[in-house]
Amino acid sequence: MPRRIDAHHHLWDLTRREQPWMDGPWADPIRRTFTPRDLAPHLDAHGIGATVLVQSSSSLEETRELLALAEGSGRIAGVVGWADLTDPRLREVLASLAAGPGGRRLVGLRHQVQDEPDAHWLARRDVRRGLAAVAAAGLVYDLLVTPRELPSAIDAVRELPELRFVLDHAAKPPVAAGEREPWGRRLAALATLPNVVCKLSGLVTEASWDSWRSEQILPYAWYVLDAFGPGRVLFGSDWPVCTLAAPYDEVVALAERAALRLTEDERGALFGGTAAEVYGLAG
Repeated sequence: MPRRIDAHHHLWDLTRREQPWMDGPWADPIRRTFTPRDLAPHLDAHGIGATVLVQSSSSLEETRELLALAEGSGRIAGVVGWADLTDPRLREVLASLAAGPGGRRLVGLRHQVQDEPDAHWLARRDVRRGLAAVAAAGLVYDLLVTPRELPSAIDAVRELPELRFVLDHAAKPPVAAGEREPWGRRLAALATLPNVVCKLSGLVTEASWDSWRSEQILPYAWYVLDAFGPGRVLFGSDWPVCTLAAPYDEVVALAERAALRLTEDERGALFGGTAAEVYGLAG
């Protein structure tokens, strides 16, 4: 069995910078600094040997800090950072990040596309130029989108076959509303493209935080597994954001329950093998 990997978590230090997306009282439970030491007991409890640390603010300085943090960690195998996709000098920026402390841990980039006023932000010429630069650097691009942005995400994935995409949080299905469309139709269309995989992550925070039940969330997880196939889905906790709705243990238990219908090899891919392959994580 491949080593177990949590392919999506965050860390932040609020003494260094604020997280602008924490824009109301709803974020109070996670409005504090989170460090690798805070995460370690959860990883130990579930035999998780490596992680992918994902950016949480649009900041090059944060990306450099996360890379340096990864360099000093025995667990953080990869960092999905942030850089301005619209910067004409993006190739030079990426080369600088790769050459800096922890640069060998840079495996991908991400931008909060879901927060852009323009639902078709991914279709902009300067953004597409940036995505091509990401591909040229040998990096992966994480898609943080909702059903609103899925059509432009589909176009981007289709038109950039040389770039490997990872869909975060299954594009945030409307779990709390108990609805499937248009999310399901658009997700299925995206899944037909071979250069994209999907993270089984973030579903608990799309449900009602204080009253969700596994029976409400599992159909969405199974839909993802059916659409992409278990070999193109990877587990991520979305810790500590997930704790708004569920502790780490419950997130892992929910994913393991979703995986009960899989073979042993398929479970190995979901909980580590696919993440290692897609992000090129060293053993």
